[in-house]
Amino acid sequence: MTSQNHTPTNPPIGYVVGGGLKENLNVRLTVDAQSVQEGGFVVIESGDWQFYGLITDLQLGATDPRFADEQPGARIPPGLARLLHGQTLFTNLEVLPALMLERGPDPASPDYPTWRADHPQDPTPLPIKTIPPHHAPARLASQGDIAEIFGSAQQGKNFIIGYTREQNHPVCIDLEKLVKRSAGVFGATGTGKSFLTRLVLAGLMQADVASLLVLDMHNEYGYDDTASDTGHKVIGLKTKFPGQVRMVGLGRGAQIRGRRPDFDLEIAKSDITPGDVEMLTRELNLKETTPTTLEALYSWFKEDWFARFQGMRVGAMVEDDNGKKVPASDSVAFWANEAGVNVMAAEGLHSKLGRLFNKEYIVDRTAANTVKEIIKTLNDNKHIILSFGDFDSDLDYLLVSNLLTRLIRKAWEDRTNEFRTTGKGEPRPLVIVVEEAHKLLNREMAAQTAFSTIARELRKYYVTLLIVDQRPSQIYDEVMSQLGTRISGWLGDEDDIHAVLSGLSGREALRGMLARLQPKEEVLLLGWGIPMPLPVRSRRYDETFWQELQSKGSPARRSAAQGVSELY
Repeated sequence: MTSQNHTPTNPPIGYVVGGGLKENLNVRLTVDAQSVQEGGFVVIESGDWQFYGLITDLQLGATDPRFADEQPGARIPPGLARLLHGQTLFTNLEVLPALMLERGPDPASPDYPTWRADHPQDPTPLPIKTIPPHHAPARLASQGDIAEIFGSAQQGKNFIIGYTREQNHPVCIDLEKLVKRSAGVFGATGTGKSFLTRLVLAGLMQADVASLLVLDMHNEYGYDDTASDTGHKVIGLKTKFPGQVRMVGLGRGAQIRGRRPDFDLEIAKSDITPGDVEMLTRELNLKETTPTTLEALYSWFKEDWFARFQGMRVGAMVEDDNGKKVPASDSVAFWANEAGVNVMAAEGLHSKLGRLFNKEYIVDRTAANTVKEIIKTLNDNKHIILSFGDFDSDLDYLLVSNLLTRLIRKAWEDRTNEFRTTGKGEPRPLVIVVEEAHKLLNREMAAQTAFSTIARELRKYYVTLLIVDQRPSQIYDEVMSQLGTRISGWLGDEDDIHAVLSGLSGREALRGMLARLQPKEEVLLLGWGIPMPLPVRSRRYDETFWQELQSKGSPARRSAAQGVSELY
């Protein structure tokens, strides 16, 4: 067990001089202040315990303010000035304590057998409950310390997400734990969210811990692409996992980057519900009377409401026996009068739904039951990437993603209920990857989409979300609170930073750290699936990554120069 190694691999960098659980710990540096930095992973030794924390601030101090105000070099010899400087001026670290681990007495001591008998299982890290005493030595975490907390790449379903910034030690996330609750990948535009998401998806596919349904709005994840900023080739997930990934294109005869997908997705008009249309209220500029009209349509025509409404004419008139102009029997007005619905409201809705009536992928009858095929593929431990092709408007994305997810969610609920009844056929865990999540999960729409239900309730039905977004502040806070693991790149907006850190302990100390991440290179790991917050230098999505992934290994560490140079 790593924690029982009482010979630290890194020398002390200072000692505890004050602080507490709420105010953070203060560590007096005994090394050059420039040898440590914000976000450093610190281990504090105290008897039979080790405490793990994160550097959140560095502060200059002086035994007397006069020594800080005056420069002694002009009045006394340089050697004496340096000695005086070392005795009177200092730097303190603020360390956010996160975890504590009982390591027990030294294995060579006579007390060890008794302690081991009382602890037959290796102790695991615990949330911080107490603090180390004054003058307890502090050191930067070694590779063994990091493996103790985050696990090693050789253990279970661990996946290296990045490397520590000071010494480039590998940092893992547990993929089996990651998929048990919904998660999020965040970062401002241009920080490399798509590359980071590719890393995570590749890890999940390689580990085979869940099936993935990727709603690929911008056609980025399936086939090979070219990076817009560097011009370098970006390897698609379909290229590396040809037998596990099936590509789905929206509409008959779809083309994705000049290639035909494995099969096409068409939507039957009978599958569209009034709720699917209500979700498009903002996009279609629907009125307050819309729900009433939709309810009447569904009550009148049931599942055929969309096709029947599309077939009606607006403004069509005929002459009755008395020569008076009256609505034609196939007109919207005729149906509205029969159903007791406001004619202007019905005709206005018909006009606005014209944008849906003209969608080529919405058909009377589908050539094949694509939704059933998608569900079967996911149940067979494979993955689906749905590319929207030329249908890249928000209207297409909102309608198709919500409708498809609603149907798949129903299938997983039914299968889970059957499993709980019979004990046979446990459902395959499913992760639905949602780009531009704020368009589906904002405050106005969250209650109407299938995604908010998944984030809040579907974990017990083996379904979770992986949301990818650049504006987390626009996602409904109730949904954000359900995200277990959060991986965030740089965010410049204060509201976005607040949203990512919502519900987490120590968020005030982490706020500045998140705002000072390096763009395209660093991410902050947070949340339920991460033992403790930690900024890391993310892996590069390149051929080296694929070689390491396929060998289920990784270099123990990388040089600082290599780490710094790794940009997306």
